[in-house]
Amino acid sequence: MNNNDLLWTPKNTDQTNLARFMRDVGMAHGTSYHDMWKWSCDHMDEFWSHLWDFCDVFGEKGDSVLEMHSVMRECKFFPQSSLNYAENCLRRRDDGDAIVFWGEDKVKRRLSWAELYDSVSKLQQYLIDKGVTKGDRVAGFVANVPEALIGLLASSSIGAIWCSASPDFGVQGVLDRFGQIEPKILIAVDGYFYNGKTIDCMPKINEFLMQLPTVKECLVVNYIGTYNANIQSNYRQWQDVQETYTSKDIHFSRLPFDHPLVVMFSSGTTGIPKCIVHCQGGVLLTHLKEHQLQCNIQPNDRIFYFTTCGWMMWNWQMTAIASGATLCLYDGSPFYPDGNILWDYADAEGITLFGTAAKYIDALNKAGLKPRETHDLASVRTLTSTGSPLVHESFDYIYRHVKADLHVASISGGTDIVSCFVIGNPLSPVYRGEIQGAGLGYAMDAVDENGHTVPVGVKGEFVCTKPFPAMPIEFWNDKDGSKYHAAYFDRFDNIWCHGDFVEKTPQGGWIIHGRSDATLNPGGVRIGTAEIYRQVEKISQVRESIAIGQNWDDDVRVILFVVMQDGCELTPEIEIAIRTQIKTGASPRHVPAVIVQIADIPRTKSGKITELAVRDI
Repeated sequence: MNNNDLLWTPKNTDQTNLARFMRDVGMAHGTSYHDMWKWSCDHMDEFWSHLWDFCDVFGEKGDSVLEMHSVMRECKFFPQSSLNYAENCLRRRDDGDAIVFWGEDKVKRRLSWAELYDSVSKLQQYLIDKGVTKGDRVAGFVANVPEALIGLLASSSIGAIWCSASPDFGVQGVLDRFGQIEPKILIAVDGYFYNGKTIDCMPKINEFLMQLPTVKECLVVNYIGTYNANIQSNYRQWQDVQETYTSKDIHFSRLPFDHPLVVMFSSGTTGIPKCIVHCQGGVLLTHLKEHQLQCNIQPNDRIFYFTTCGWMMWNWQMTAIASGATLCLYDGSPFYPDGNILWDYADAEGITLFGTAAKYIDALNKAGLKPRETHDLASVRTLTSTGSPLVHESFDYIYRHVKADLHVASISGGTDIVSCFVIGNPLSPVYRGEIQGAGLGYAMDAVDENGHTVPVGVKGEFVCTKPFPAMPIEFWNDKDGSKYHAAYFDRFDNIWCHGDFVEKTPQGGWIIHGRSDATLNPGGVRIGTAEIYRQVEKISQVRESIAIGQNWDDDVRVILFVVMQDGCELTPEIEIAIRTQIKTGASPRHVPAVIVQIADIPRTKSGKITELAVRDI
């Protein structure tokens, strides 16, 4: 296939949420997505105001949509509004499925909308009785179980701030995060299942809890069945709370648009994690936009994302209940007991949006799995991929071996914005190797080192030139805003620099070539690491790789580390094959000076490879 091959063309576009929205705002029939995107950026106040109404946001909108300021990060959206995230998520109280949960092959559960509402009501009463009020922090050391969502909703219903970490974090990793934000209540799972094994977390919880003096009580979810109620006096069992309180109508505190909702943590690869604070209105409205307009999520759709509670895609998925969709949660290994488990789940529960990481798609390909031959997948309309660039060959694999008629939406954003700068849409075709376009309301551009727009096909820095509701409201303990400014606005004056190395395509799409701070620079030519990985992935004996630039003889040389498939060794013949593939598939400048076999690649908790940490070592 060629790089610009058309892989998918949408059908019945007039019936999509986005087409209805475009008609509502007066867009002429046949208007392209790109035209709609441009209008959304040129008329930001109209766009976000119409979106509020279209999504039927519960709350008071107020008369002002955007309070502009000469400093981009100080602009305020809906400054007169009041709303509550949890109120918008808990619209339904019927007997339909709100949550379906699979914990590998060990646990299967489902909660109706009524049961979800009741559980949130009981937990809210518990939090209030423990003295939790607006601005207090509730932390979750949780697997991707229903109790995590209940914790988020109960906290936000009273204006408390939720934060979470995955139970595979080590003690220091937990303390580096929760220690900064000083939670009042901790919700924790007693353990979790992974790859068929049962991992007990209670010893680890005992250890880090002693170093979190602000925690009044630890509420333990008895997930694997190892919790002993007599361990310590400041522990309480989740089920005890649910049995102690009686469900009643929830009082939702209507809060300012920019009231804190969650604290997200950066990966911490270059120091202690940054605590990024996101607001109630920004998260809700942006996710509603991405779900309903970009992903065409409808009421009663079934939304799955392979994620943990330590990754922003967990937060992204949770908000789908505000669109009336059912959440299909999964916790554990995506390859236990074999590589079919997630596709089994899709068929069993009629999943409509299947979300995953690009590395999962690559792993399926390397394993030789062909889901379309073993599964029906009739319900799956959209497959979203993020975490790293979805390479051209992965597009080929999906359309050949997963499903031919499928909206494949490669998406990219981050913890910093708890959303997607570039994303799919139901109106535009899908081209091989490309993200379909910038998200509505996001004024994205690619610029050179002087901040000037680069032409289509030329690589540049990924920037956003106008404010957006999902900008963080602050970093925790960053009183003068200096850390915030350094993270996004140091590079270019009053322009958000996201740190990716990107390219705009003639079709209006985007290609991400990797992190710009990890960009290689041999001979003064900037090379994105994703360009190298794409070629190395074609070598069957190599499982995965990581490339860095090393200062050498007044220049930069490329070092490539490779993890080999089981039973394979890096031989001179394979080295030659790697170099040849990179040279012919990319360019001679991409060819590494040194290739080294390693046992494994360090990753962040969200699965991203840590090129900067390796380079620093």
